[in-house]
Amino acid sequence: MHQLILNNFALHIALPPAEQEQALTFFQLREVKKRTLLLHPGETDRYVYFVKRGCLRMFYTDNSGEDHIIGFYPENWWVCDIVSFFKAKPSANAIQALEESEVYYTSLPQLEKLFQTIPKFERFFRILNQNGFDLYQRRITSQLYKTAEERYLEFRKRYPGLEQRIAQKHIASYLGITPAFLSMMRKESGV
Repeated sequence: MHQLILNNFALHIALPPAEQEQALTFFQLREVKKRTLLLHPGETDRYVYFVKRGCLRMFYTDNSGEDHIIGFYPENWWVCDIVSFFKAKPSANAIQALEESEVYYTSLPQLEKLFQTIPKFERFFRILNQNGFDLYQRRITSQLYKTAEERYLEFRKRYPGLEQRIAQKHIASYLGITPAFLSMMRKESGV
């Protein structure tokens, strides 16, 4: 039942069975309906989420009402607005379920208790933060220097199979192009 999150922990830290069971007590499981916002712009992000099933997105809505997708978070991915979560500041972003989803979540006070109870989780979350920073840095560089076609190929590599699960408009927003241009690119590449 909890194997996916336990396997995720095992990517970076070794937990004996007793610590696995103890760690799980710091997380709650929640079903999330499609289109539900887990974080609204202007709110402080109070939770870090691990996606057990489904897919979430983090996005920013500009003054003209256009969404700009920062990232997708399908199964086995972690998500939170890291600055809002750790600094207790209002977020400019939103987090929304793109599919019927199931997530594990924990609050900052619970996470701090987890760090005290099982100190190796500080290493786990440090590695998650490093990997997240690397991902954002690559994404910014990609948006600045790569063609739409190159960004599209990166998207397909980073999120295998996700293209068949989410709306084309969301993929286009993530790539920084229009849905019509995405459709044209897909036809030209035979996808």
